[in-house]
This record gives sequence, C-alpha cells and structure tokens, in this order.
Amino acid sequence: MSDRQHGFTLIEMLVVIAILGILIGVVVTHGPMRSTGLEARAAAGALAQTFRAARATAISHSETVTVAIDPVRREFAADNGPVRRFAAGVVVEVLPPAIKGPDGAMLIKFSPDGSATGGGVSLGVGHRHLRVVVDWLTGQVKVSDAL
Repeated sequence: MSDRQHGFTLIEMLVVIAILGILIGVVVTHGPMRSTGLEARAAAGALAQTFRAARATAISHSETVTVAIDPVRREFAADNGPVRRFAAGVVVEVLPPAIKGPDGAMLIKFSPDGSATGGGVSLGVGHRHLRVVVDWLTGQVKVSDAL
C-alpha cells in the first residue's frame, strides 16, 4: 500500500465551490428565460379563448355578449367575465371593424345566432406578431401569424 491517500484536498473542494457559486450567480442575475414567441402565443390563446367562450355563451343563452378590449389599460373581458391583462411586453392593436365603446375600449359583439360584429386584435412581442380575428358572418375565431 502506498503512503499517498486518495481523496480531495481542501483547496480542490474550495475551488469547485467557488466555480459553482459563480455559475449560480450568473444564472440568478440573468433572470428567468423568456421566449417572446411563447408570450405572444399565450396572449393570443387567452384572447381567442375569451372570444370563443363569449360566442358560446351568446348562442347558449340567446343573448348578445360583448368582449371589450382596452389597448391603453392592456386588458380585455367578456360581459360579466373576469378581466384579463396582457403581459407587459405585448403590443396590442385593435383591428377594424371593432366598435368603439363609450369608455374608449373596443367592442366585439357576439349575437345569439353565432355571428359577430367582426374585428380582431394584433398582438406583438419582439419580432413575433399574431392576429386574433373574429369573422363577422360566422363568429369563428382564428389565430394566425401577422404578415
């Protein structure tokens, strides 16, 4: 048996701990990973879900349901529904022929027959731009890449 013992020295352990500390510090100060594409897709999905739920409610309850989109306050909601907010980095632009409401919000109304006033919203985050469009005749909601 040799006189040399196997294992790590105290200095080797301190060097490894120092390297790990630096790596953790870099990761923590960098912040969470963000994907602009996912943020735009999430915003478009939440808005499309609100439009579809409003259309379904209008048909099932035989009454007009309105979705209000306020690009200034960066929020949207259906009649008697929860107010939802767009993420901070999302640029919101309401597309015609949405109706302007008395408080400045843009309105898209769904009729009991499933039709709508039409219109849509363009949502942009960085390079990614999506459109959520409501067809006026059928009330169908489509999400697509903006050109």
